[in-house]
Order: sequence, then C-alpha cells, then structure tokens
Amino acid sequence: MLRRAFVAGLALLAVSAAPAPPQPSRAVPGQVRVRLVTSMGAITLALDAKRAPKTVANFLAYVDDGRLEGTAFYRTARRKTEPTKGFIQGGVGTDARRMLDPLPLEPTSKTGLKHLSGTISMAHGPNPNSANGNFSIMVGDNPGLDARGANLGFAAFGQVISGMDVVQRILALPSGGGRDVMKGQMILKPVTIVRAERLDGVAKPTGRVRPWLLGLKPAG
Repeated sequence: MLRRAFVAGLALLAVSAAPAPPQPSRAVPGQVRVRLVTSMGAITLALDAKRAPKTVANFLAYVDDGRLEGTAFYRTARRKTEPTKGFIQGGVGTDARRMLDPLPLEPTSKTGLKHLSGTISMAHGPNPNSANGNFSIMVGDNPGLDARGANLGFAAFGQVISGMDVVQRILALPSGGGRDVMKGQMILKPVTIVRAERLDGVAKPTGRVRPWLLGLKPAG
C-alpha cells in the first residue's frame, strides 16, 4: 500500500512538473486582434480600441479594405549605441492610391499608452495630424516618441502579442539609402506584408475605390 502511494505521488509530481499546454490567445474587452502575415513570419497585434479608438478604427479600415496587402516593412531604425533596439516601420509607404484621409493625432498624454517594447504606433510627417497607413513597432522602450510638453509625439495604439521574434529579425536586416532622419535606415530587401487579417469582430470595409487593384488580372 505504501508502495502504491509512493508511485501515485511520483505520477502526481510528473503531471505537476509538466509544462502547461499553450493557451489560445483571446481578445479582451476593448481590444481587437490583427495578424500581419509577412514574408518572414506572422506578427499578431492586440489593438487598444478603448483608449485609442480613432487610431484603431483607422488601422482597421486599412486592414478591412485590404490596403496593407502587398505593402512592406521598409525601414529599420536601430540605435547606434544599442543596435538590437529601436523600431521598424511599414505600411503603404508613399503609395497615394492606398491612402485614406489623414488621421488626427491621439497623443499618449491623452490615451495613457506608452511607447514600450512591442508597442505599435502610427507614423506621421512634420504635421502630427498627417498619419495614414504607415506604422512602427517598437523594439525596446522608446519614451522619446511619447508626448512631452509642446511635442505631441506619436499615437501608440496597441501591442505585439506574438511574433516579436519576427520583429527583431526585421530590425536586424541590412539597410542603407534614405535621407534626413531616415538616412541609412531603408531595408535593402523590404519584407512583404502578404496580408493583414482581423481576428476579432466583423470586417467593415470603407467601400472606397481601391485603385491599386485596377488592371490586375483575376486569380486563376
């Protein structure tokens, strides 16, 4: 009887020591998950629609319209002192055919979100209200992109929940070209965004014309 108890105890110990199977990632209230399938692997994002509703709605419009399909990650901004940290940038680039109306900035001072490692943030030009379909993903914390005083910074609106290894590999890609703040930061062989897919809720396409598709031959 004592032997049976000992064997049972070993079995229980083995079960408790075994690693728990990975649990499926589930959306939480106020979040919408989106998967970016790239030529280097998939990146899954949890977008914070509760704290950055306008920015998330804008990004989802690009996703639901298919405006990000066939675009690319084209920039790797590595820190000179810590080249394994910085951010990567992707999206529609300068393709005006894919762009929707400019997006009013939702600064971090209002949303409470920060540019922590894994954060996704909208890119914009000198005018902070000029964001469209280009975005960045942080590798390491980048507090300099948060709003501070008169500097409104950039709009953080979600977080990478899987695929951070893909982001890090993109950051490490060879780069060059570019000018001004992007000098030396253009990825020599951009990483294709094969498709962007919403994982939660129902797609809501804008219904606007998609001129980049004109002239394409039908599949098959």
